[in-house]
Amino acid sequence: MRFATIVLAAVLLASPAAAQTGGNAIPTTTISLGTATPGGGFPLYGNAFAEVMNAVDPQMSIAPRNTKGSNENIPLLEKGELDLALVAGEPAYEAFAGIGRAPVRLKILTAIYSNPGMFVVRADSPYKTIRDLVGQPVAFGAKGSGLPILARYVLDGLGLKQDEDFKAVYLDRAGDGPAMVEDGRVAALWGAGIGWPGFAAVASSPSGARFIAPSADEMTRIRAKHAFLKPLLVPANSYPTQTAPIASLGSWSFVLTREDLPDDVAYRLARTLHGVEAAFCKKLAQACETTASNTVAAAPKAELIHPGVMKYFREIGVVK
Repeated sequence: MRFATIVLAAVLLASPAAAQTGGNAIPTTTISLGTATPGGGFPLYGNAFAEVMNAVDPQMSIAPRNTKGSNENIPLLEKGELDLALVAGEPAYEAFAGIGRAPVRLKILTAIYSNPGMFVVRADSPYKTIRDLVGQPVAFGAKGSGLPILARYVLDGLGLKQDEDFKAVYLDRAGDGPAMVEDGRVAALWGAGIGWPGFAAVASSPSGARFIAPSADEMTRIRAKHAFLKPLLVPANSYPTQTAPIASLGSWSFVLTREDLPDDVAYRLARTLHGVEAAFCKKLAQACETTASNTVAAAPKAELIHPGVMKYFREIGVVK
């Protein structure tokens, strides 16, 4: 009964928007997608995701929506107020594991990209290591986003506390951080990912940028305490003037679905998404990591992947 209600409601809500084929109206199913605050990586990715998907499937309209980020997206999915949402790896890990809350029953639609975490400072700043930043004002990301959570785990592995050992700043908008680095209001900006807009903005500024990631010894210490964090690499030339690769730690971000998203809708989304992997990669560099094989590898457990997605993965041979 619940399944029928969901499907019927989706069709009725979507009926004002319809694709026209040969004079016949074909109902368009509208899928809501929660992203994050403007200026961050999630809105950039989410808008590109919707554009690529909508261009090839006129019967399904993905509608991105700015939110406060991962920590708001999870409860919105649980309440059924979003169909899909972008969620960073650390909040997803805590939600699935039931850390500080009951475990969620949400599902993974796809892994989107890896998130090696690091700090960015002005190229002319005196700061060279994470320890150099102790006692300094540091912007750790937008309130409600997953970035401060990733930073908390990384720093905890080094015996540091985000709100005690640093003058922690939490942003109302992710896009506010680069200007604060440039004008000296903060010594550093914490971020993650390849092609992350905040890093790109600082690296393109007149002052230029230098990146600070954990050293090899520090990564060993961090992983000894938080093994779910994975060694990741930011390739050379991912940002202006970044001529050498940067090794760091992080996790994979996901597009999660509400628990009761129908299997046929999840199957259709997966088939559409992975059918346009090349076009998505061409549109957005970060999306080159959005592949079926990466989703299987990145999921903490296979059963967390939506059954409709797993049906498609079995069809294409990614899983047995």
